[in-house]
Amino acid sequence: MNKIKAIIIDDEEHASARLTDLVEKHCNGMINLLGSFHSVKQGIHAIKTLHPHLVFLDVQIHDETGFDLLQQLPNQNFEVIFVTAYEKYAVQAFKFSAIYYLLKPVDIADLKQAVEKIKQIVPAPENVMAKFQTLLENVEQLKQYTPPKKIVVPTIAGFELLPVIDILRCQSDINYTSIFMRNGQKLVVAKTLKEFEEMLTEFNFFRVHNSHLINLAYVKSYNKGKGGTVILNDGTAIEVSTRRKEDFLHKMLQ
Repeated sequence: MNKIKAIIIDDEEHASARLTDLVEKHCNGMINLLGSFHSVKQGIHAIKTLHPHLVFLDVQIHDETGFDLLQQLPNQNFEVIFVTAYEKYAVQAFKFSAIYYLLKPVDIADLKQAVEKIKQIVPAPENVMAKFQTLLENVEQLKQYTPPKKIVVPTIAGFELLPVIDILRCQSDINYTSIFMRNGQKLVVAKTLKEFEEMLTEFNFFRVHNSHLINLAYVKSYNKGKGGTVILNDGTAIEVSTRRKEDFLHKMLQ
């Protein structure tokens, strides 16, 4: 396969220099780095003239943002890996929106993992504009410390946007997760339950069992036992593991 054509857009020259060094040392077999640019204006011009497959995009670029850049390129045909020093809540928005991101200072293993994922898509990227729109909405929601409205989940056909409030529970199946919605819909997603746990725990979800992550808003009752059993609003009975029982009861009764 041909190398992925890529550029870096970051207003901090030392940060783009470090990322350039990491890419050249550890991703040289996959990435052809065409250059680094230090403003939204320069970045837009570079994208229009160099036609990269991939853009490493800083979130904050002087007094503008990477989102400002994307909104000026409605016919986007490249993938993006955000490179950010954003706080925890904004990173949560990236996870919810299925957007690739790297935290500064960039870790080598994280960089290689992100590039490997991009390599499976390029040179025919997904239609990612819907994901970026979801990201923008989620960032706005998280500024107010409220749960993001939607989560992006990959499907065979592409991806679906699921309202977080409508997710009833998630169930593990080795490297896949079944998502159960309030309306009875079930989706099987090629992500581990741990990934969903990391995204959803802070938003009133709790992993009651190694195989089950539930939305606590839909707990109807709890039956005592060794670990006990939780009953959800749809009538589903889910075993609570013994080692998670105390934390679960504390969470429900606090």
